[in-house]
Amino acid sequence: MTQIQPFEFAVREHGPRVLRVCRSLLGPGPDADDAWSETFLAALRAWPEMAQVVSMEGWLVRVAQRTCIDAIRARERRPVPTAYLPEQPSATPADGEIWRAVARLPEQQRLAVAYHYYGGLPHTETADLIGSTPAAVRRAASDGIASLRRSVGRLDPSDPSDPTERT
Repeated sequence: MTQIQPFEFAVREHGPRVLRVCRSLLGPGPDADDAWSETFLAALRAWPEMAQVVSMEGWLVRVAQRTCIDAIRARERRPVPTAYLPEQPSATPADGEIWRAVARLPEQQRLAVAYHYYGGLPHTETADLIGSTPAAVRRAASDGIASLRRSVGRLDPSDPSDPTERT
């Protein structure tokens, strides 16, 4: 078995390159520093098995790249603060007819419609939340929307927030 070098040596030897990768993908600042730290935390956790790694530097750069991609995706999901909240008129029919119709749906359909159409989550994330499969969630959402169309009918075809119009 190959003798593995001390962890401190890997940080000293490869740390600057990993930091350059992080900064090139995330820009200078705390996100790049956090990605660098997460990369070496992953290396520390995997250190006992690192003797089998052919290229320590390549492994570290790949982990840094994936960590940066995760940080970029997280950035895109962060809410952006604004000075005021825009007023949004309710897209529901009078007296909350749509909400009552959604409440009458079977549980799986109600959750699929609520998370996917009202919450904007993809079917895969909805499946994780409700403990199902993406295919079952897709079907439940489709059945739920069909049921809403039958019970409430089409709301306003020009209204993009009409859940019976989204697919």
